[in-house]
Amino acid sequence: MPNLEHSAYPAATLLHLESLVPCRESQVSMLLSIFGERQQLSFPSIFIYGHTSSGKTYVMQTLLNTLQLPHVFVNCVEHFTSRLLLEEILIQLQNRSSETKEAAHVPCDTFNDFVRLFKQAIVSQDLQDETFYIVLDRAEQLREMEANVLPAFLRLQELTARNVTVVLLSEIVWELFRPNTGCFEPFTLYFPDYSIGHLQKILCQNHPPEYSADFYAAYINILLGVFYMVCRDLKELQHLAALNFSKYCEPVVRGEANERDTRKLWKNIEPHLKKAMQTVYLREISSSQWERLQHDEGEAGQLKGLSAHAHVELPYYSKFLLIAAYLASYNPVRTDKRFFLKHHGKIKKTNFMKKHEKTSNHLLGPKPFPLDRLLAILYSIVDNRVAPTANIFSQITSLVTLQLLSMVGNNDQLDGPRYKCTVSLDFIRAIAR
Repeated sequence: MPNLEHSAYPAATLLHLESLVPCRESQVSMLLSIFGERQQLSFPSIFIYGHTSSGKTYVMQTLLNTLQLPHVFVNCVEHFTSRLLLEEILIQLQNRSSETKEAAHVPCDTFNDFVRLFKQAIVSQDLQDETFYIVLDRAEQLREMEANVLPAFLRLQELTARNVTVVLLSEIVWELFRPNTGCFEPFTLYFPDYSIGHLQKILCQNHPPEYSADFYAAYINILLGVFYMVCRDLKELQHLAALNFSKYCEPVVRGEANERDTRKLWKNIEPHLKKAMQTVYLREISSSQWERLQHDEGEAGQLKGLSAHAHVELPYYSKFLLIAAYLASYNPVRTDKRFFLKHHGKIKKTNFMKKHEKTSNHLLGPKPFPLDRLLAILYSIVDNRVAPTANIFSQITSLVTLQLLSMVGNNDQLDGPRYKCTVSLDFIRAIAR
């Protein structure tokens, strides 16, 4: 039973559209209701918002192309001034029919010129009897343009006396758009984030034909189990799924396991997913380089697979400051005398430990420490004498700016600033090497 129904479009077309926009049927159904039939007046302006990779641009492009509705699609980041934006809309409108030769450039300096030229183009393209759609992607850029641009687009149907609907796509809410002087309120539609079930369904559509759907679904389930807590961007997850699938298949290709042996497949893919976790969103290396890296074995391959943050170059004393900060974050204060004092005397051994101290400090996360403790540990781990100069304090500030350290609390604390070390153990090992 199809979820999309509309009397103006064939059932087969709607069924095809539904297959192209999985997990967005309710939003598409709402848009179809707003659009109505081709010759009917649609709502003057529609504002669609949601987080990145929630399907706003893809759904609008697929909907308009599948139903063959007349439209132009303009990215406001690429056309960042009002003149570029208005001229691009006119150029796309004049070039939309294949029979028409490429239109000559027509300067459009003001919105009044745009209204006049737009009305002429609608007549020349014979679009008076159906709704024309102007889709402005990344519409938050309109706020950087002249004050009249956004209100004029929202009232374009009224200004031109033509059947035109302006659709704004944005990642921020309408309240951040609304001018202080007031404007026509668009119809707002929210695209929520994809749930883990939606992501599983969408990602499984890309399974290779040489493997069964169940085998690829198990791989996607493992991938989401690792990355879902840190990354919910559909595009990034599609990239990661395509990049690491060949490594997941290796035991099957070599004949060491079958498609149902999930334990062996997981043990093979686990270290590679951990390495991929360190470079989510960063694109530090190309896909081809990553694939070559996956075929390298041994310690050398593991070192290459580390994020570039593990190879960051720091000044000499900044490295020692970072090591001292890590030691201060993960070692209890009561152990400082034992670890960092050369002549600490005899220390009594105790046979009891508090319950919370039985847990690894790495699992509990970094603890805040004061500046004087950081400097005390620094003096003990550096061989030569270090004077507490302005250079040392400026390097601490630089480490905070680089987000290798984080400041806890306010700057106006009477007992001095407190810090936390935010880097991992692998990072510190690379620095200490």
